[in-house]
Amino acid sequence: MFKAFTILIVEDEAPIRQMLSFALTRAGYKIMEASSISEAWSCLNVQKPSLILLDWMLPDTTGVAFLSKLRKHEQYSTLPVIMLTARAEESSKLRGFDVGADDYVTKPFSPKELLARINVLLRRSSHFNQSEERVSAGGIVLNISAHQLTINGVELKIGPLEFKLLAYLMTHPNKVLSRSILLSNVWDARKEISERTVDVHIRRVRSILEASKHDHHIQSIRGVGYKFIKE
Repeated sequence: MFKAFTILIVEDEAPIRQMLSFALTRAGYKIMEASSISEAWSCLNVQKPSLILLDWMLPDTTGVAFLSKLRKHEQYSTLPVIMLTARAEESSKLRGFDVGADDYVTKPFSPKELLARINVLLRRSSHFNQSEERVSAGGIVLNISAHQLTINGVELKIGPLEFKLLAYLMTHPNKVLSRSILLSNVWDARKEISERTVDVHIRRVRSILEASKHDHHIQSIRGVGYKFIKE
């Protein structure tokens, strides 16, 4: 099912890179490898991968700095990225998600679990790309492929994670979504990320919508989660 997908591994430790390459090749993926950010950009200039496995600490710059630049690049703004790092503290995980990571896996990790997470992300990405290019409600318009938010015709700045969160809410209108559901589908996160993370990013989305008085579309459901009201 996934034989056409190409994964870019950005990892400076050769044994880890070789282990990943071996496991993913056996699973049917095509592999590109980079040991630094400069090599990663060179790979991207040759071919756009289906997903990136990205280490945090690299010789020329950090993985989060690279990811932040990727998310500002129109061609790579929605490219799935899984961070692979030994940084297990919650603050690092939140930083990774803040700059646009789709998932966060700490070292040491199980290759089988990593493969399962890759499969989930690629299924979701493929479905998302085949779904509606635009979703709208009450003057709010999200252009999925362009990663663009406009309200009443005016384009607004929105971070990658806030965009994903708003997109998920808008594509599931008038449904109560628990924090755990949002964590699973927007962050693809397991128990290592606390549910308060959702509240923080909901507040950010509301602040973006507040200036045009569209924040009322996101309704808090006490003790449960949130609901996007499509009028």
